[in-house]
Amino acid sequence: MVSSRIELSVIIPVIERYDNIEEIYHDYKQNIKSTNMAFEIIYIVDSHFDEVLENLKKLNKKGEKIKIIKLAKTFSETTALNIGFDNSSGDIILTLPAYQQVQANEIPRLIKALDSHDMVVGRRWPRKDSGFNRLRSKIFNLLLKRVSDLQLHDAGCNVRAFKRDIINEVNVYGDLYRFFPIIADRYGFKVVELNVAQSDRDISRRTYPTSAYLRTLLDILTILFLIKFTKKPLRFFGLLGIGLFFIGSIATLYIVGERIFLGVGLANRPALLLSSLLIVFSIQVMAIGLIGEIIIFTHAKELKEYTVYEIIN
Repeated sequence: MVSSRIELSVIIPVIERYDNIEEIYHDYKQNIKSTNMAFEIIYIVDSHFDEVLENLKKLNKKGEKIKIIKLAKTFSETTALNIGFDNSSGDIILTLPAYQQVQANEIPRLIKALDSHDMVVGRRWPRKDSGFNRLRSKIFNLLLKRVSDLQLHDAGCNVRAFKRDIINEVNVYGDLYRFFPIIADRYGFKVVELNVAQSDRDISRRTYPTSAYLRTLLDILTILFLIKFTKKPLRFFGLLGIGLFFIGSIATLYIVGERIFLGVGLANRPALLLSSLLIVFSIQVMAIGLIGEIIIFTHAKELKEYTVYEIIN
């Protein structure tokens, strides 16, 4: 028997790509119903997707109970999902893309896996898409494995199911939603990757501008810092500062040595100025780390990076 209380909130952001809205909605809904859970479906629509908005309104008029949230302007996927979280009520949350990444009949398996885990992340396997897509995904996931203890194979898959406790404890911002499982794992939640069949619609080659790849690299650097150095900023800035100080000192000693032993003049030596600047810059970098440590020490009680799973008396 299906409960009248909402148990499952399905959140679908329409930010970049989308397939036939009506077709994919019915495909998702049919498989969500097979979970026998009371559910709600929430669409968060980017401001310039008027056609999508009209199609969803038509579905509403046909009696489909869809909550539609139109954004005032273009925001990131993470922001759209956070809006969806705030407007949802289910204890279990399922995020799905507006385009079909995986076969919709895999949805019940994802939900079922939450019986023993806090978050289930879909992994498209076997991959059917182009060699270029697979290579790009492999490089991206390999970099993530270098910075995280959670060994994800398909962080680019947006099909994820998780318990509400996670969003109550873990905050994501900017473009960090793709790293949400890594951050949740860092907080101590049980995260698992589940092999799901890739959709035949998800196999075409996709290209992105160079700036998108640069942003991804910066995001990976961000997640590295958040995971490894949030409470230990001096380790990051200290190591960087020591490296710069070492390079600057060696270069300066070499130039001074040339002056003392070989009689090479110091005038018109840009290398001397550069090496001196490296030393000064290294001291500034280490000072940033020290300031960070002072801030962390001052606000240590307010910073929580753990989750209590259970207390047994």
